[in-house]
Amino acid sequence: MTAISLHTASVSVLSRFLRNLAHLLRKAQADVAARGYDEQALLQYRLSPDMHTLRGQIFYACDISQAAVARMAGLHVSLTPHGENTLAELIALIERTLAWLDGVPASSLDGREAQDIVWTGGDGNTRRMPALDYALYWTVPNVMFHVTTSYNILRHNGVVLGKLDFLNGQRADPLV
Repeated sequence: MTAISLHTASVSVLSRFLRNLAHLLRKAQADVAARGYDEQALLQYRLSPDMHTLRGQIFYACDISQAAVARMAGLHVSLTPHGENTLAELIALIERTLAWLDGVPASSLDGREAQDIVWTGGDGNTRRMPALDYALYWTVPNVMFHVTTSYNILRHNGVVLGKLDFLNGQRADPLV
């Protein structure tokens, strides 16, 4: 059995789905332009009153990705307040997050799979997990939740998206 490295389990997966999320937002930009509706209404849309807006979903996908990789790499977690208010600004946020993730060398993560990660969740509770478990069972599912919710908000609002947009982003060949 081949072992999975911490970098592959985290940065590689997170980067792929953040790229796909940027693709979804680019399709939303085209849809806003084609149908001429209010971009702000789309960004403020939420599926349920107790859920975050589309804008908030993007913030969480980016922040969770960056904070988790920083924790696993033993780096200081430094997130800045968000002021992004347009689809273009949110795409730029995703691109900055991707650039940051790309700058984390695999060597700063690999070999740390068993290291305990301790963090305080949004509910104020302190949690602890080995880094590989944190990547596989906390971070990736959490980011996927926000990417999936973004996809669902966009679909609900009429942006023409399919499963392959979610899974493959800009890549036309589903087998790539």
